[in-house]
Amino acid sequence: MSEITKIQLGQNGPMVSKLGLGCMRMSSIWGGPAPDEAESIATIHQALDSGINFLNTGDFYGAGHNEMLIGKAIKGRRDEAFISVKFGAIFHNGQWIGLDLRPVAIKNFVNYSLTRLGIETIDLYQPSRIDDSVPVEDIIGTIAGLVEEGKVRHIGVSEITSDQLRTANSVYPISALEFGYSLADRQIEDDLLPVAKELGISVVAFANTAEGLLSGDLQAPVSANDYRNHFSRFQGENLIHNLEKVEVLKQIARKKDCTPTQLAIAWVKEQGRNIMPLVSMSRRSRLPENIAAMDIVFTGDEMNILNATFAKGAIHGSTYLQR
Repeated sequence: MSEITKIQLGQNGPMVSKLGLGCMRMSSIWGGPAPDEAESIATIHQALDSGINFLNTGDFYGAGHNEMLIGKAIKGRRDEAFISVKFGAIFHNGQWIGLDLRPVAIKNFVNYSLTRLGIETIDLYQPSRIDDSVPVEDIIGTIAGLVEEGKVRHIGVSEITSDQLRTANSVYPISALEFGYSLADRQIEDDLLPVAKELGISVVAFANTAEGLLSGDLQAPVSANDYRNHFSRFQGENLIHNLEKVEVLKQIARKKDCTPTQLAIAWVKEQGRNIMPLVSMSRRSRLPENIAAMDIVFTGDEMNILNATFAKGAIHGSTYLQR
């Protein structure tokens, strides 16, 4: 496998792998069964062996299961891993019921995360979203206090607006912005991505295949019990239209002797020096393919075709990223 390129997180932050490992799917999500834990741990070990040191989790993934699993995986290898943790999302019986971003809650959340992970300091700590329930200044100011205490090293944010990003960065330097970004979801290009670049904030881009839309494997209609039925992008005529766009991606992938998923990941990494594709996986078999995607290069014509085919608005219907 190829050597993983490193990028600097933020203006004065640490060097991390340009490909990140999303660990969410190693726990039960959307009420589904949890993957094999031994295989998940082995996947983390092989990722570390391959030079992928950025491990992304949330304290609400599997009601804490995800953090405990990562804690087992990095035991004895703490110095090799950069741990990114999201907080604030509240679930009950597998259903999202809101956010809790109060300072008192943040101080509580971080201690539970440290215990489950079995570490003394979280490398990157960030609210999973920011709404209007608590001022941005109070949220970031509270995390800044955790930095002073030694419980957190760097501060990140996730799924916020450009104005909120500016406010957050004015309180304490923000190292990373996490957001869904793919050929199918390009709304951050309007203002959020330029602001992040202006402020020297790295972008951790998840959902590179747009919930499987760009994988080349999806067919219409999706099964009745598929969680994607909740999103209009995957419904009726919208899905048929969107899959016609994906055919262009599949054609280019065949010519380049790669998969549509690899091409989708490669497109994201090409959008900026400090943009990291965050790829979720729970099986070692996925690692070589995803790592190889980082070596794919595009011709000017190929990039023009993809950008034209997947221009903003080309994909019909919404997902949870449209709020």
